[in-house]
Amino acid sequence: MKSVFDIEEKIKDGNAVVCTADEFKAMIREGNTPSPEDVDVVTCGTCGVMSGTFAVMTVPVTKPGVFRRAEKVTLNGVPCFPGPCPNEGLGTADIVLFATSHASKSYGGGHLLRDIVEGKDIEVVCESEGKTYENQIYGEDLESARMITSRSAFKNYSAFVNGTNSPFETIFSVLPLQGNMSEATVSGCGEINPIQNDPERRYLIQGAKILLNGAQGRIIGEGTRSTKDKPNISAHADMENMMPEFMGGFLTSKGPECITSVAAAIPVLDEKTINHLSVLDENIPVPVVDITDRSVKGYSDYGHIWQNTDRSLMANPLNCMFCGECPAGLACPAKAIMPGGGVILSRCVSCGTCTYTCPGEVYSMNMGALEYEGNSVPVKLRQSDRSRACEITEVLKNMIEKGEFSLL
Repeated sequence: MKSVFDIEEKIKDGNAVVCTADEFKAMIREGNTPSPEDVDVVTCGTCGVMSGTFAVMTVPVTKPGVFRRAEKVTLNGVPCFPGPCPNEGLGTADIVLFATSHASKSYGGGHLLRDIVEGKDIEVVCESEGKTYENQIYGEDLESARMITSRSAFKNYSAFVNGTNSPFETIFSVLPLQGNMSEATVSGCGEINPIQNDPERRYLIQGAKILLNGAQGRIIGEGTRSTKDKPNISAHADMENMMPEFMGGFLTSKGPECITSVAAAIPVLDEKTINHLSVLDENIPVPVVDITDRSVKGYSDYGHIWQNTDRSLMANPLNCMFCGECPAGLACPAKAIMPGGGVILSRCVSCGTCTYTCPGEVYSMNMGALEYEGNSVPVKLRQSDRSRACEITEVLKNMIEKGEFSLL
């Protein structure tokens, strides 16, 4: 049996065989199951709404000696939690920022974290002993900034429907989820998800290296709300080297949420690893759950979501009706739709909202339908971006091949 040290030596020598999860699954579907001698590393990834994301950072407020201790802090209007270190008299504030905190109905912590990584100006407002202090900073001004996920990369998720007669507002939908089980909202990247390919967490253990939003970090351990059936991980990474296209804000009918991406390298050591890596979308069950009472109505699978469907949005600007205030642009949860049929690709997460809010049918994407118990419910929203997840697996693959990412 190979060891991780053997693979590390092959990586250093430039002889390691590295493939993405997408490439590995293609071999499985073609009937060419590789052996542990054929492949050394498989890169897996996921990208989507991950509420359990937060950051810890030191924020410059004033010059030293102006105030003693921060009592309240906001960044671009997003409320933060000052502490635990008082930084008395230093003119700085140590803060914890939850990615699901809201400055408004359209701007929250997820948006703020991306703005910091993109180097945009950030408005700091600090209150101390009845006085208010303001400052404008940029990401490079932060003495330290680390992102942490309390729970991320769930092995699998539930799909949600609404069994009542009335629309239902939820964090799992952009527009209110329509009733009578007429539409579904889904999450999860299926067969390329890291834990789906290492379900026993033989390699995705505490201390294992990962990419968090494109930056190298490590797994802290098992995440909150992790169960035997739906395990997840907690991870961390410095924000300095994160890539903005893999993170950001996402607007739901209950307010802003956060997009986060995780990628991991699975070393191929034995046949058991190959067996785990051979899982396919059509073999991964998806519980179909009524959002109103969380009752399970049946089971579909990720094959209906990601196989023979479109992974990315398509646009035909010639169909644009120039509606004035663009309905699709107003509804887009990632603010990626531009007037005239344009799409900001670095922000689009292929959720599908624009495909049914644009009256001119500028945007199209086959999102599939959940098949269960004789029912067929069209998918109206994807809160995970399989295309972006594939991109981050490519990023990790290239890093390994260049010797920029080690397994240890």
